[in-house]
Amino acid sequence: MAEISEPQARQLLQKLPGWALAEGSAIRRQFTFAGFPEAVAFIVRLGFVAEAADHHPDILVNYKRVTLTYTTHSAGGLTTQDFDGATEASRIAQRLGGE
Repeated sequence: MAEISEPQARQLLQKLPGWALAEGSAIRRQFTFAGFPEAVAFIVRLGFVAEAADHHPDILVNYKRVTLTYTTHSAGGLTTQDFDGATEASRIAQRLGGE
């Protein structure tokens, strides 16, 4: 698991539409779904992926909006695992109609 500097993170974020640097040591994105059931379905599917990778995002749910924050606490900042998780989250959201 390689640590990622802030300049490297900014470069990687160019390939992840909607994601942004948060607090300098995390990445965050808000997804919007058609309704609450779709938002929950997204969380459930992402949960299985996160568990398999042993890397879990912080998740905030507000009706049809889901906000994800990735950081690697043990590294004290961002690692490749965070960007892998963000990439998978974006793929799952797209399949479920999330924006």
